[in-house]
Amino acid sequence: MTSMNTALILGATGGIGGEVARQLRDGGWTVRALQRGAAQPVEQRDGMTWIRGDAMIAADVRAAAAGCSVIVHAVNPPGYRHWSEVVLPMLDNTIAAARAVGATIVLPGTIYNFGPDALPLLTEESPQHPVTRKGAIRVEMERRLYQASKTGIRVLIVRAGDFFGPTAKSSWFSQGLVKPGKPVGAVSIPNARGVGHNWSYLPDVARTMIELLARRESLAPFSTFHMAGYWDADGTQMSAAIQRVVTRRTGREPRIAAFPWWLVSLASPFVTTFREMLEMRYVWREPVRLDNARLIAELGQEPHTPLDEAVEASLRGLGCVTS
Repeated sequence: MTSMNTALILGATGGIGGEVARQLRDGGWTVRALQRGAAQPVEQRDGMTWIRGDAMIAADVRAAAAGCSVIVHAVNPPGYRHWSEVVLPMLDNTIAAARAVGATIVLPGTIYNFGPDALPLLTEESPQHPVTRKGAIRVEMERRLYQASKTGIRVLIVRAGDFFGPTAKSSWFSQGLVKPGKPVGAVSIPNARGVGHNWSYLPDVARTMIELLARRESLAPFSTFHMAGYWDADGTQMSAAIQRVVTRRTGREPRIAAFPWWLVSLASPFVTTFREMLEMRYVWREPVRLDNARLIAELGQEPHTPLDEAVEASLRGLGCVTS
């Protein structure tokens, strides 16, 4: 029997998956998390049920999803390794499990689907002509989910700008602007001069997903929503917020520096993460802004934490400032 308030999280040890899992748990949901290499076949901890299994194994996903009304597909290979080999098979396993148990699939979306021709303002209907391998895979993921929605599976996609948050250890904020676990002596700016950029705070993204999930029966079978998040109009507001928070917490003002794109380019043949970062450089050379009109029409407002509060929580979580 399917429980309307039981969710399976794929990627619960990651940033967005973990945040959605915690907020669902705190909201009274029964939460299951699939974890590869777990010590026990089934373990109760943190108010959730952790199940040993692999998102690459269809039988594992199907077994973990039994009785679930929602599957949150937030699993990604770490450091972009083997992206092209594993991302689509994992999604196919989620689709098969959702079909078997009658669950809604939730996918955290990104801007990678969109190429320069769709910029600067992205709506849910903007053309998807990606110019990167990862973008092409993202488009294919959404195409497969759209086809699944034609066969009775409900799909909810929430697209947002670059993630940041206390647990977002694999993000532009944590890998490009500051260094996790180290005091902030300098803040890097990846943008070209004067170029705007969208940022999204993970707890706000998770809360948006959960508020939409509460309305899933009234949404279209294939529903996509954009979050406005934080619009950094000239590319300096996020770095200025980091500077303010660090100065207030430590009494020392970090300097602002240009991101070392030259170093990323030099090392990209040898470091997969750098290669992927370089592929996405175009979103730092042109303004990227998401239109949230559809989300506002549905929810009335978008969950939004004040920027300095979100930045401070993120820096604490990353170990850049003390609690």
